[in-house]
Amino acid sequence: MLDIDNLDIKKILEHAHMGVVIHRADTSIVYANPAALKLLRLSYEQLIGRDAYDPQWAFVDENGFPLELSNYPVNRVLNSNKRLENETIGLIDSTSKEISWYMVNAYMEGRLGAENCFVVVTFSDITERVKPFSAEDILENAQDMIIVTEADNVEYPEGPKIVYVNKAFETLTGYSKEEVIGESPRILQGSLTDKVAKNEIYEALKKKQSISQTLLNYDKSGRPYWIDMNIIPLKNKAGQVTHFAAIERDVSQIKFQQEQLANRNNDLKALKASLEKRVSERTLSLQQAKNQLENMAYFDPLTQLPNRRFFSVHLSKQLAAAKRRNEMIAMGLIDIDNFKQINDNYGHSKGDEVLKGFAEIINDAFRHEDAICRYGGEEFTFSIIINHIEQAEQACERLMQAIRATRYNVGDTTVNVTASIGVCVTHCQANTDEHILYRSADNLMYKAKQQGKDRYYIGDVE
Repeated sequence: MLDIDNLDIKKILEHAHMGVVIHRADTSIVYANPAALKLLRLSYEQLIGRDAYDPQWAFVDENGFPLELSNYPVNRVLNSNKRLENETIGLIDSTSKEISWYMVNAYMEGRLGAENCFVVVTFSDITERVKPFSAEDILENAQDMIIVTEADNVEYPEGPKIVYVNKAFETLTGYSKEEVIGESPRILQGSLTDKVAKNEIYEALKKKQSISQTLLNYDKSGRPYWIDMNIIPLKNKAGQVTHFAAIERDVSQIKFQQEQLANRNNDLKALKASLEKRVSERTLSLQQAKNQLENMAYFDPLTQLPNRRFFSVHLSKQLAAAKRRNEMIAMGLIDIDNFKQINDNYGHSKGDEVLKGFAEIINDAFRHEDAICRYGGEEFTFSIIINHIEQAEQACERLMQAIRATRYNVGDTTVNVTASIGVCVTHCQANTDEHILYRSADNLMYKAKQQGKDRYYIGDVE
């Protein structure tokens, strides 16, 4: 008879295909089996000791939205003292930005508060099977126009509001994404759009039901076109309808052939050929524009540094981690001295070149886990987690040396620039936020200006 009690459990885990990670009650990782390391694409040294508050984790929910820290598997178990079963969670790869999807289970081993309390998290890769709602997935599975709207308000005239359209929609209607996001699809309807069909669509949306309809719409120039439309409700994990997806096909040629005189047939064929040509010619440029818009959401277009929005997300993770580990945050505000003179003397284009070169210095001066951004104009910010104030001083010294050692080509000459830096250092409190840190760093930066510029000034949060 097999003696279960004498089995080498650790050896079994080492050969398991399922990932196993064990956390202490403070969420720090004390064990990960080889399968976990492979699935997470991390080494043993990179994973052991990291906790749930580490800002480098990039978990998303099944809809692709950032996962709140309180909803991380280990925190869910610790906060609820209940098992987590068959939860779908995604992890964004820091290099490729692709999402890997996992089926996650977690439970508590031991009693909460006891020394031997652990949370065991198991997970398996379901990337090939999972299909969370996203605009990209809709595009991959449909060759027609796609419109996604909110489902919470379908009343005339405001709702439902558009949250996404695909490239085929832009090509057919002449509207860009920027023009229609936040508007209602009813902007495409006109005087000859059938009122009965419109009312049937409205009633189906109110009841959160699917509906198919043929409808006359109008493009941006006022040209009419016919569509076959299928509207389907999209539900979240709780079974609640949160959005509607409309899949639409241009059937203008068929409808016009039925309703117009025979001499209109050639015109309709020419229109179809023209639309197909436009789709072919614009596919590449639209894809490039889409990529550019995605990049602009989080990065400054001139310097390619993270922007203020990205900085705020990163800083909030740093604040949570520093508070948990009883560490300090140093947030610095950097302002280029006399930058207006460069613009006045050499022109704004040369000033932009200086800003780009200055941004490279900042990017090289800090680590991957530090937060940096172009805050606006000639102002840049950084935030780092430190254990003692000397670390902030060392970071400022390195940065100042790099700034002073760099020359910039402007016209037929080269120039040096200097900078004034204000750095506030604080232990994180419950009310510590970006606004408080920025205001304190801004005041300290002006003290550096008043003392002669080309220097840094470190102080406490105000």
